[in-house]
Amino acid sequence: MRRRGGGPGRGGGPGQGGPDDPDDGPLPDPFGSDEDHDAVEQVHQAFYDAVETGDLDALERLLLGGALGETVAVVHPGWPVLRGRGHVLRSYALIIANTDYLQFFLTDVEVTVSGDTALVTCTENILSGGPAQPDGSAGELIGGLVVASNVFRRTPDGWRLWSHHGSPVLSGEAGDGEGPGAGPLGGPDSA
Repeated sequence: MRRRGGGPGRGGGPGQGGPDDPDDGPLPDPFGSDEDHDAVEQVHQAFYDAVETGDLDALERLLLGGALGETVAVVHPGWPVLRGRGHVLRSYALIIANTDYLQFFLTDVEVTVSGDTALVTCTENILSGGPAQPDGSAGELIGGLVVASNVFRRTPDGWRLWSHHGSPVLSGEAGDGEGPGAGPLGGPDSA
């Protein structure tokens, strides 16, 4: 989904590009251009490709650096917040080293761009597995769902990942008190 135009503050009053505005020119789009969205989508996919293929050099190039490098943060499902490029890269190195097979199928991808910051939310449909069997067949595969928020920052070198937060989607049978829809704020089945 591309969030563009028609947002809050668009048209209608003084200083907001409406009929009462002395400047008759259009306001810049607060949700970014198509080029911004395309560039963010490309770097977002490159991030997942780097993790999936175990390319730590590519991952390092995609992380925000410079003065904001130590503010880079990641939350992997079940992990505490990790801050700083070094800690974040080490966490991915550990995941890659301890996962023989990892594949992402991204769904529900939504991109919002505001100035030099972009937010991408998505669902990570993850397929991972252990080592191959002695006969050469695939090891045990495990599927899982994680919802993720990824924040990117525009730099002179292009868009860079500032923060990644992944949260597992709990599964459960309807009415068992677990998973989506469970609990007081969980959804239509909640009280």
